[in-house]
Amino acid sequence: MPHLFPDSFGRAVYRSQPEDFQVDEILGFEPSAEGEHVFLHIRKRDQNTQWVAGLLAQLAGIKRNDVSFCGLKDRFAVTTQWFSLYMPGRDIALEQLQHSDFTVLSMTRHTKKLRRGMHAGNRFCLILREFAALDDHFSEIDARLSAIAASGVPNYFGEQRFGHDDGNLVKAQSLIERDQLKGNRHGTGMFLSAARSWLFNLVLAERLHGQTWSIALPGEREPSGPLWGRGRSAASGDLQQLEQTVLADWQSWCYALEHAGLKQERRALILQPQAMAWQRLDRDQLQLTFELSGGCFATVILREIAELFRPKIEVL
Repeated sequence: MPHLFPDSFGRAVYRSQPEDFQVDEILGFEPSAEGEHVFLHIRKRDQNTQWVAGLLAQLAGIKRNDVSFCGLKDRFAVTTQWFSLYMPGRDIALEQLQHSDFTVLSMTRHTKKLRRGMHAGNRFCLILREFAALDDHFSEIDARLSAIAASGVPNYFGEQRFGHDDGNLVKAQSLIERDQLKGNRHGTGMFLSAARSWLFNLVLAERLHGQTWSIALPGEREPSGPLWGRGRSAASGDLQQLEQTVLADWQSWCYALEHAGLKQERRALILQPQAMAWQRLDRDQLQLTFELSGGCFATVILREIAELFRPKIEVL
């Protein structure tokens, strides 16, 4: 997808170790301390969210479906997030839920379970290494980061959504051709989400090309793009025509999404980081901290300053 800025400042290594990519979930509300759902605040390192959820179910002696969370967090990272366990009328000691793969930081209760997208956002602390341009171009990098902090960047779905070598999109296309792209209960939710995100990115890329990505067009309160599904689009007039033109070659995908149980929605085109700060740790290391709303990707900020290179990680 096209960048906001025409050039980067060269290559930088990111996520060379889990500590270089730290994410803290911002729940956005205070649990009530009572109710049928046990809330656990957990720190994990180099573990994925689904794996931890499965372990929690085993430790608590409950069904896997009774463990919920707000969103998936990266595996190769150090992250904190909340999990809820449906345990009506049952008490459990915090010590029973500890495991070598994660640490339970705190435990409480709440009246409702966690649902996807329920959290307010995420706080990031990221380190770019081997960023040689810091020596000769730090003032320019500093100016670009200031511009990003002030005005934001295009709110693309990040490459993580599409899988290694766009594998989730390839699988989505295969399922669409066989009329098998159904709702999440059919085990195709990941590919459904990838297809929907790809169509959004196409519209955003066209708005960026036309320099209208940060300008509300007639008929919209703020710049936004379609998350395709069943129902009438909120776009009208020239905006509706633009989106229809962009997606003209993707009608089979639109049709599949309309019949997969998803409703037509909109997503903001501008990703505006909050509390953004940065500092140079060494001659070729840059640390960035910022907060993003749930469902937004930190890598779309990083890609505007550097060509991101991630070392191959050996899986033991």
